[in-house]
Amino acid sequence: MRVESVKSETSIEDWRHVHNVIVPPAALTLDEVRERVRRNRLEVAYLGDVVVGCTTVRPPEGDADTVTLIVRVLPEHRRRGFGTALFSRALKQAWTLGAGRIETVIWGSNLDGLHFARTNGFVEESSYLPPGEQVPFLTWRLA
Repeated sequence: MRVESVKSETSIEDWRHVHNVIVPPAALTLDEVRERVRRNRLEVAYLGDVVVGCTTVRPPEGDADTVTLIVRVLPEHRRRGFGTALFSRALKQAWTLGAGRIETVIWGSNLDGLHFARTNGFVEESSYLPPGEQVPFLTWRLA
């Protein structure tokens, strides 16, 4: 697996594709991803030339020491160790950013994502139901 920082237009589109497949109710435009690149660490993972997943690491804001990390692997590439490798990489980035607390956000319909978070030591902290949606977004923290 090869992992690249999101910088080029191709990597922006690849990151967006993975995000939008995994979290359809929060689908992003290319411009929204370009804006996120300026404030977060975004990476995209490939197996050869095939996109398999992406990550987001949100640095702490203000006086808080919370880093949010999100790992996404396309369904057809799950259960092959890609998520574990991406999680390890994102976790190292979070510690480098001075994380005192680590969170993740998972769309409630993503049962594989919930299982992965639970297996990797996260516990549910809170939930948010966007207006007009039926499935919440869950914030989990690393215990």
